[in-house]
Amino acid sequence: MNRLSETGLAPVNCIAAPARAPLRLASLLACGSILAGVPSLAEAQTQPAAPAAQPAATPAPAPARTANTIRTISVVGAERLEATTILSYIRLRVGQEYTAAAADEAIKDLGATELFANSSIRNDGGNVVITVTENPVINRIVLEGNKRLKNDKIVPEIKLAPRQIFTRSKVRADVARIIELYKRQGRFAAKVEPKLVQLPQNRVDIVFEITEGPKSKVRQINILGNEKFSDGQLRGEFVTKQSRLTTFFSSNTSYDPDRLAFDQQKLRQFYLTEGYADFRVVSAVAELTPDQRDFIITYVVEEGERYTFGEVKVDSQLRDFDSEVMSTQLPMKEGDFYNAKTVEDTVEQLTELAGRFGYAFADVQPRFKRDPESRKMNVTFTLREAPRVYVERVDINGNTLTQDKVIRREFRLAEGDAFNSLAVQRTNARVNSLAYFQENFEVKQVEGSAPDRIILEANVEEKPTGELQFSAGFSSIEQFILAGSIRQRNFRGRGQTIGLSINYSQFSRSAQVSFSDPYIFDRNISGGIDIYRRDFNSFNFTGNDRNTTFQQATTGFSMRAGVPLTEYMSLVGSYTLNYDDVSLDETLFFSDLNGDGTTECDPLRAGRFLCDSIGKRLSSIVGLSLNYNSLNSRIRPSRGRTVSLSGEFAGLGGDVRYVRFRGRAQQFWNVGNSGFIFSLMAEGGTIIPLKDRPGAGVDDVLLTDRFFLGEPQFRGFAIRGVGPRILTQQSILNGVGQPTLDANGNPTYVTARDQVRDDAIGGRNYYLGRAELEIPLGSGARELGLRPSIWADVGALWGVETPVLTVNPGGNQQRNTDGQLLYSTGLCAAAGAVTTSPTQADGSANCRLIVGGTNLRELFLGNSPSPRVTAGIGVNWNSPFGPFRIDVSQTIRKVEGDDERRFTFNVGTQF
Repeated sequence: MNRLSETGLAPVNCIAAPARAPLRLASLLACGSILAGVPSLAEAQTQPAAPAAQPAATPAPAPARTANTIRTISVVGAERLEATTILSYIRLRVGQEYTAAAADEAIKDLGATELFANSSIRNDGGNVVITVTENPVINRIVLEGNKRLKNDKIVPEIKLAPRQIFTRSKVRADVARIIELYKRQGRFAAKVEPKLVQLPQNRVDIVFEITEGPKSKVRQINILGNEKFSDGQLRGEFVTKQSRLTTFFSSNTSYDPDRLAFDQQKLRQFYLTEGYADFRVVSAVAELTPDQRDFIITYVVEEGERYTFGEVKVDSQLRDFDSEVMSTQLPMKEGDFYNAKTVEDTVEQLTELAGRFGYAFADVQPRFKRDPESRKMNVTFTLREAPRVYVERVDINGNTLTQDKVIRREFRLAEGDAFNSLAVQRTNARVNSLAYFQENFEVKQVEGSAPDRIILEANVEEKPTGELQFSAGFSSIEQFILAGSIRQRNFRGRGQTIGLSINYSQFSRSAQVSFSDPYIFDRNISGGIDIYRRDFNSFNFTGNDRNTTFQQATTGFSMRAGVPLTEYMSLVGSYTLNYDDVSLDETLFFSDLNGDGTTECDPLRAGRFLCDSIGKRLSSIVGLSLNYNSLNSRIRPSRGRTVSLSGEFAGLGGDVRYVRFRGRAQQFWNVGNSGFIFSLMAEGGTIIPLKDRPGAGVDDVLLTDRFFLGEPQFRGFAIRGVGPRILTQQSILNGVGQPTLDANGNPTYVTARDQVRDDAIGGRNYYLGRAELEIPLGSGARELGLRPSIWADVGALWGVETPVLTVNPGGNQQRNTDGQLLYSTGLCAAAGAVTTSPTQADGSANCRLIVGGTNLRELFLGNSPSPRVTAGIGVNWNSPFGPFRIDVSQTIRKVEGDDERRFTFNVGTQF
């Protein structure tokens, strides 16, 4: 026991200690060394007693501690981390021997945690002190100098975030990620320098100073080894383009390693579609130019020989398909040049065909047998046997607002139905058309509880369907436009649409409340109602000045209901009740024609067609339309067609009676995989009056019920610029204010279009056709919402009754001192005797005397079905201020009287 005191520990009488007295840990360790090898009390009771004469064994001495034995371990410098946490990262323990190697290992362990900026260990006579400097906490991350790549593109790639522990390795990794982003944008000279801004409480701001540098272009694309196709033809297959003036707006002229790999695949696909089955790309190298600004790409290729199809057949293991019959229906024939794309398309068609018959997991594999000597490629399409599959159940996941029934009713398959791949495709299209969920939604197919069972899963991600819009715009038609609307397209999650809209401009004002339900009472019947008030100011043009002619105020409502006839066809019935009030400005268009002080519409001021239109009337209209729609998207279709045939009958009560028919058809094609979208559209209409209106030259169809044609539906012409119209010309006055005469004694008139009053009076019949090719742009232009196109329009408007025209003075008629109207006994072109009688002795009309002596002439033009043709280029832009459309057009064919417009644009209105 004396040796224990030498070690600095108090002596402990382990044998004599009371049974219930507690021992300290150090005492127990000491006792442990002493009691090692001594049996427990229970063991002592079961062991035989030792011989009395045998002396007790001498206990082993405890090991002596040296100056390198670790007695204590302490941590200095910790602020956020507990000392015990820091000690858990290292392997040093009290009682171990302290060595330089153990200290180095502990330093490495602390460094591996990346929690400390610095750490050190010192040994003070067995008392080990670990000194640490903790890494700071990130307060915020700042990007500076980035103009081409905005924060929302860079921040998601940065792994560091506020309130994280700063580490140098993460900073280096983030710098590499940012540089990689710029490389993908073609900016290989981009540099990123991270800087730290020290803050109190061991916090830092991380600032990434970015120098973007110029965009590295592809200066040249070289192709070596090609003999069958020219360099230009092969370059046309690449997505990457050479930097030229013609590719100024393209984003594909920048160098991108991923695009380089994709171009190699495109090149291989091109040769395989041309029959070169042995083609391969030997190498593809991109080198920086000596000035370190651009890249030169060099491809080395081996074309090989051209193959033709040999024996082509189908080997079907499905009982519903006959191999011989299907072999005769294959698109490729023996002797045709080999085309890998045709083989891929055939595999898809056979898989789709098997899906129609319920084989959901049918496996179609093409087997190739190449004959290099004859250069023939034998292909066998194997349809492996698969069980007919049925839908076990339909699962809807992710819809938090939208009710399950809204999604399920768009499914073309139900539980228990035989699986059909076309029905799944149609389901995808219908759910996407709802626009309630993420784009490119697809039904997921999961194996069911048995081999012949399949589960259809609709994993949706809902997006906001409420819309609150306030917009202001300017158009060449209506000048300044203000509009506001609120709409919910998925009201209460039931798929219903409710909305309120208000529009105001210089020439029109409207307010409308609408509600629609595609499934009334959960039945496959659609319905809706609109209640509206519309105030419209019609107009004519005198040159470029727009003048209000008549005001039309319409108050009414419209109800509609529709039922589907087939998957793509529906029948819609409607009822509309309108109360119209058409009026003219009395100060401009009314005169005292009878001299009794009572004013009425003056045909010489307003035109007989306007005088015939004023009044209040009630229109009760019943309509029926047959619609067909197979478009792949309602917002921006790229394939499919839409056809609409409609008829309306006005006369179920009310003051007007007519029958109106309209038809419209449109087809979209996705031209290859290049992004070009070609469309054709044709529409037409006719209106047949069922009620006669008295008077010569008075059309039986009211002006407000006729068709009008022009901008924006017929590009290249002004609004209402096509079709029947009345041009009112003034006589040319001489120096004394009298009309000038030609050689025949007739007055001469102003014919310049910018000095003539132009009144469009509409027509009973019209047709309109359009061909348009939408041109794809680079990704940058697509992100801006730019969609240019080239187009051609053809159309006509005609069929109105020829109005009664006048060649009489207009303006304010002169009166004598008694207030009587004054007339001239001579021709209107010459001065005659002044009289108050409107007629001469022979019954011929005298000429009304006008202040200033101005004569007016009306010309009726444009009433012809002859086609008008225009062509041009246009750009759609989904700008931050609303949709924008600009068109530049050239008139190819027109009819006398039509009003052309070379340049038109609209902002803030639909186009």
